[in-house]
Amino acid sequence: MPELPFERCVFVNCPFDEDYEPILQAILFCILYLDFHPRISTERSDSLESRIEKIRDLIKDSKYSIHDLSRCQATKEGEYFRLNMPFELGIDYVCRQYSGGKRGEKKSLVLEEKKYRYLAAISDLSGFDIQSHEGNHQKAVRKVRNWLVNESGEKAAGAARILNAYADFQEWHYKRQLEAGFSEEDIQDYPTNELLEAMRQWIAQGRPV
Repeated sequence: MPELPFERCVFVNCPFDEDYEPILQAILFCILYLDFHPRISTERSDSLESRIEKIRDLIKDSKYSIHDLSRCQATKEGEYFRLNMPFELGIDYVCRQYSGGKRGEKKSLVLEEKKYRYLAAISDLSGFDIQSHEGNHQKAVRKVRNWLVNESGEKAAGAARILNAYADFQEWHYKRQLEAGFSEEDIQDYPTNELLEAMRQWIAQGRPV
């Protein structure tokens, strides 16, 4: 991947499970629609590169970061809660506090599924402006759009227009995949990197309906 401008990169730190996937895909589309570059840990798949080094570089190279702590609580008996997302939030905070220069101007959005639930696990975040999306991809897009536009100072379309465009993209992509010989199961399990590229192609082609 060519080097991307720091000021246009948005690091996305979120769950990668099946239940969260609709939210992740909608967030990635929103970022691209607003003419920013989403950066996620799955964008590189070098088996010899340690995950923590990859995440460190992505955080270092992104002015903006989105951290979703929705999996900080186990959902069933015997299941471990996930510490990856809070840990990466900590790396981002340290990068902002101690790196200096342009990285001292980094901006972060912290999301959660349920408002205030995170305080039971990470009380140090008390007083921070944590946004709740209630597990709804439309609400997540609104939160991301409003935050990114506010922090970047740019004018942009409203969330409703972005969501309508996302619906158009999904229909276009679904038809294209069927024509290319993909099954329903293939489309549901489509790699995130390839989906991102399809989003870029759709935007570059003038957003066909």
